[in-house]
Amino acid sequence: MLALGLWGLDRGGMWRDEAVTVQVARRTVPQIWRLLHGIDAVHGLYYLLMHEVLALHPGEVVLRLPSVCGAAATAGLVAALGTRLVRPRVGLWAGLLYAVTPMAGHYAQEGRSYALVAAGATGATLLLVHAVDTGRAWRAYGVLLGVTCWLHEFAVLLLLAHAVTLAAARVPARVWRSWGFAAGAVVLALLPLVAVSHAQSAQLAWLTAPTVATAQRLLSSFAGTAPTVYWTCLALAGAGLVRRAGPRGKVTCTGVALPLAVLPPVVLMLASQFSPLYVDRYVLYALSGAPLLVAAGADRVVGALGRFRPWAGLRVGRPGSALLALAGVLAVALAFVHQLPLLRQDRLASHRPDDLAAVSRAAGRHLRPGDPVLFLPSSMRGTALAYPGAFRGTRDVALAVGAPESGTLYGVEAGPDALRRRLDRLDRVWVVAERRTLDLSRPAHDPTELAKLDVLGKRFVPGAQVVRHREVIRLYVRRTPATGTPATAAPASPPVSVPPSPGQR
Repeated sequence: MLALGLWGLDRGGMWRDEAVTVQVARRTVPQIWRLLHGIDAVHGLYYLLMHEVLALHPGEVVLRLPSVCGAAATAGLVAALGTRLVRPRVGLWAGLLYAVTPMAGHYAQEGRSYALVAAGATGATLLLVHAVDTGRAWRAYGVLLGVTCWLHEFAVLLLLAHAVTLAAARVPARVWRSWGFAAGAVVLALLPLVAVSHAQSAQLAWLTAPTVATAQRLLSSFAGTAPTVYWTCLALAGAGLVRRAGPRGKVTCTGVALPLAVLPPVVLMLASQFSPLYVDRYVLYALSGAPLLVAAGADRVVGALGRFRPWAGLRVGRPGSALLALAGVLAVALAFVHQLPLLRQDRLASHRPDDLAAVSRAAGRHLRPGDPVLFLPSSMRGTALAYPGAFRGTRDVALAVGAPESGTLYGVEAGPDALRRRLDRLDRVWVVAERRTLDLSRPAHDPTELAKLDVLGKRFVPGAQVVRHREVIRLYVRRTPATGTPATAAPASPPVSVPPSPGQR
């Protein structure tokens, strides 16, 4: 997992969420604290962690290293769970299978908290198993799960999975009491974050209710994207479910893995039918249960073959058991080869939702010091905040108060009237925009954004533009009062598309 995480880690560009991490982590602690009172409180602990990490060496590779380490830790913890709950070869297979799953590799290279949350959740699950077996480690379980929930509050759904695990194991009352105290402490510690983040729920207004297709996509992400890998993993996971219950008070692999893989996504999807909250990355930690089920199913198939064909019964402790473990490793390697094209594609900046570095490079080729720039919507200012070099010396027409000083992600813009007056003084302005916002058939709702579109549409004509996927950098030139033609001598140029990267061809 560490090797796959480091492979292609420097994509040469950040997408919007990563850019937010960088520009927030660069602020002072008081500025971060002020921001969290208004937005992104759910990521507050992560921002404070990254403030210390990026202080060592700012850069995109360092930005993603904590996620790489988190993914590597998760793969190791999955292996530890498989070893403890079944046997070493199951742990080996499960850990390797986690490592080659494209979803795990994707978030291992993302400068956000999700890979760290997955590590914390899987570590807490291992501590739960240890605590049930020994009666110790409940305090460590509560502390680790509490910190994990503060990294992202939806990790609290792990408590539901763990409750089902304990119920399936038919643990005695003393275990329920110990777990109840730990779970209660986690919930109480999380309440302040829940209260603050609930007040900020408007930032999730872009989400829609998940559908059956959403669930199918998540299942494909968990089981494997290549059809052969997908159906093989589903079949083996099904074999892993066909197992008798363990001794009373003893947790089993199925009892741990199935609730972990199923309950958090299903509960969040059901809740999202009433108030949309679901995004697949919010339940990345549930992925840890899937390779455990698949590896346990493979082990069960091997056991069944051994009973029917004694010559194939290579069991732990016999000389042939190492060959059997190696055969499983080779099967995982084959799954890796099947999914290699997607893994390779995922290491291209163009495979993320957007590429702010490419937008910045295009801006650097066209913008000059002193040029007025208008960001539409205001969130496109994140490009300049993440890559300020290309915009150095330009004038931000709409900005009233900078992002760090205002305690916001993208700064506070002037009101509609003030913005109109500023634009009235300009003969030309560069617009850095999302293409969809320039579509007048989909009007904006924010008064300032409406004012931008109104002035551009009535008083300016578009000139040269650079198109980069969903982003546009376009020069607008003022109309002459009499003819409506540009007031300057600069002719309108046809659209110029930025040449695609090799991965887009």
